Amino acid sequence: MDYHKELILILDFGSQYTQLIARKTRELGVYCEIYPFNMEREKIIAMKPKGIILSGGPKSVNEDDAPVCDKGIYNLGIPILGICYGLQLTTLFFGGKVEKSAKREYGKAHISIDKKDKFLEGIKDGDIVWMSHQDKVLKIPKGFVTLAHSDNSPYAAIRNEKGTIYGVQFHPEVHHTPKGKTILKNFLYKICGVKGLFSPKSFIEMATKKIRDEVGDEIVVCALSGGVDSSVVAALIHKAIGDKLRCVFVNNGVLRKDEGQEVMEIFKDRLHMNLKYVDAEEKFLKAFRGVRDPEKKRKIIGRLFIKIFEEEARTIGNVHFLAQGTLYPDVIESVSHKGPSAVIKSHHNVGGLPKRMKLKLIEPLRELFKDEVRIVGKELGLPDNIVHRQPFPGPGLAIRIIGDITKERLQILQEADSIVRDEVERNPKFKHIWQSFAILIPVKTVGVMGDERTYANVIALRIVESEDAMTADWARIPYDTLDIVARRIINEVPGVNRVVYDISSKPPSTIEWE
Repeated sequence: MDYHKELILILDFGSQYTQLIARKTRELGVYCEIYPFNMEREKIIAMKPKGIILSGGPKSVNEDDAPVCDKGIYNLGIPILGICYGLQLTTLFFGGKVEKSAKREYGKAHISIDKKDKFLEGIKDGDIVWMSHQDKVLKIPKGFVTLAHSDNSPYAAIRNEKGTIYGVQFHPEVHHTPKGKTILKNFLYKICGVKGLFSPKSFIEMATKKIRDEVGDEIVVCALSGGVDSSVVAALIHKAIGDKLRCVFVNNGVLRKDEGQEVMEIFKDRLHMNLKYVDAEEKFLKAFRGVRDPEKKRKIIGRLFIKIFEEEARTIGNVHFLAQGTLYPDVIESVSHKGPSAVIKSHHNVGGLPKRMKLKLIEPLRELFKDEVRIVGKELGLPDNIVHRQPFPGPGLAIRIIGDITKERLQILQEADSIVRDEVERNPKFKHIWQSFAILIPVKTVGVMGDERTYANVIALRIVESEDAMTADWARIPYDTLDIVARRIINEVPGVNRVVYDISSKPPSTIEWE
């Protein structure tokens, strides 16, 4: 079933919550896409959306350079929901009044219902909503009615008399609005009239058909790392074209303990993929000799990986397609230069390969968010240790060994990292943890083991909670767990006599140390 027929467009005015709107919409079984606020009316008409959502934004609608959408979208007969800035812009367009509030409303507020409406079905007086705005609507336009108010917002929810244009001053997409999902569901199902065609199963059906149609009898090559994105890409393409998918796993020497063996067991032995293992550990370790600068380490890994992967792809012969794990946030960032959202960085599995190898890119996950990729992976039969794997940097342990990378220092970190994985990453109690790992510091300290003085290495632990890695907070892990991890590392890893815990957040720090 083609879920694209139930498309919801989200126009981005720069809100930090825009992606949350999309994720909540997808969770409700409705496919949506994010575009800049100034998307052309003709393009919107061509896409035939079932509804349009206008996001919030940091600007005031009364500023000279305030972002505005094409006013013509309100005449298309497509249901529209304006959230915060989107409500204020709608009010201004139709002749209402928006002014700076004497008191900024930020945080929890209680709404009271003024008029029963299917949009607020399931919402009652006193329900909590999350406000975050400086401006507020002072007068609604002619032809609009008030649905709800809060203490500081007389027009917390409004709609036009036809019931096709809605606006809310609060943010239904954030978890601080407990019934926000109900409000979004009402808009999608009761006002836009969707049926809810989007699901992991429907995605897999459409994606496999699209891959077969695009690839035909050609060969697709995929750089498999064992990470979530490349693993799901490989599983999806393998389902579509079987052995015409050729995977290459390059052991770059800075993998986690037993990682190469795990990847081969899962993908070659269990899932029966056509997978070639390339042991390049010695080549990489030789290239790292004497290199301490983290950027140089990254460049060495990138350059050498491309060279080795290119050589392996050539031996396959007659390859026309390169599979890549581009996700939807990367796509959003690539188009956001037209809108107000800041481009911070994008992530690609194999940067630089397509131009050099003259291969056509195939990116089957470019419609999905990370959490959706995990669900699709589970549906495709990938094991939990792959699907729920924590993010792992492309340069691997190279940027978690501060200073020189030697075989001895690599083995120390691999053993310490393995203990952190045992006690934290693989523990169901800590599923909420974004990343947990060990770092080998280029410092030695005095210790006592038995009756002897030691002068050995320090391991730092980094355990953080995050939603998207843009910001992160150090995890308040129970002392008992930290105690077990520290004792195990000191007792089981030769050459370590001290463990420290990093309690800095991002910003101002970063998650990785290099």
